[in-house]
Amino acid sequence: MKLAGNDHLKQVFTLTDNDLLVLSKLLRNNSTQNATLKRLRMTGNKIENKGGMHFASMLQINNTLAELDLSDCDLGTQSVIAFSIVLNNNRSIRSVNVSRPILFSLQEEPTVHMARMLVVNQTLRELHMGKHGMTDSGVERLCEALMQNHTLHYLDLRCNRITRDGAKCLAEVLKQNGTLEILDLASNRIEDEGAVYLSEAIAQPHSKLRALAIPSNSIATVGLVSLTKAMNVNPCLTHIYIWGNRLEEPVCMAFSHLIASRRLLKEHTDVFPYEADGRFYLAEVFHGLRQHYYWTPSSGDRDPACNAALALKTLHSPHLQPS
Repeated sequence: MKLAGNDHLKQVFTLTDNDLLVLSKLLRNNSTQNATLKRLRMTGNKIENKGGMHFASMLQINNTLAELDLSDCDLGTQSVIAFSIVLNNNRSIRSVNVSRPILFSLQEEPTVHMARMLVVNQTLRELHMGKHGMTDSGVERLCEALMQNHTLHYLDLRCNRITRDGAKCLAEVLKQNGTLEILDLASNRIEDEGAVYLSEAIAQPHSKLRALAIPSNSIATVGLVSLTKAMNVNPCLTHIYIWGNRLEEPVCMAFSHLIASRRLLKEHTDVFPYEADGRFYLAEVFHGLRQHYYWTPSSGDRDPACNAALALKTLHSPHLQPS
């Protein structure tokens, strides 16, 4: 396998421990000025804990890799912690995805170590920690670290166990730290109170949040309408995704007005308004931050609105633009 000369490597193989060791050694040698491999995506390869340790060891030497995706790779607690430790010193990685590890402890050790890393690391721009079983306690540790971090733009905490208390902690980060621009909380349970906390933060004039994903969070009218009011106050938030919540008529009317006034572009949300028998409703539209992350259509139009995060994040990381 020749790594130099490739900007983006994405493959799914049946990899043995020896294959992973060889690949990690190749990546160690890919740390010269002439090496061009910047992005490595191993999504779906069951490299498990041992393979994850190989990659963590590689990052101690490699100084060219900018984006590493090890989601759905069956990483273990040990390897996720190893990545957090390595990222204390690595200055090339801008994006890391360690979503859906296999964790057995309820102590949230990986989250605690990632939080410690965020205090020290000032180069990471994007962190994905979906499906970690993260609770409000873990979110609180992350938020304490984010108060001291001024480089992270994209935080992905989808499919965890975050409630209103965790949302309150994140709201405090948005109020005091103007760096975070993309926040993915899809498939948690922040409910109305959590959405109100986020709305209050978004309404602050110094808030720089540009995209918020909160589908399937048990949010009803109070929370969703408060978000529309915050959008009318602060024009910075341009992308919002809400499908899977309780879309009652006041919510439907509020989002209809946002879209009709072009305050919210139809490409920047996952709902579309329609009227029937004098009542407003919202239909689902297949838009999102990363709808086509695991699969992309082999034919036909590829709507960029399905992967809005790609366009949003490359504004701050031009070297990570999709090829």
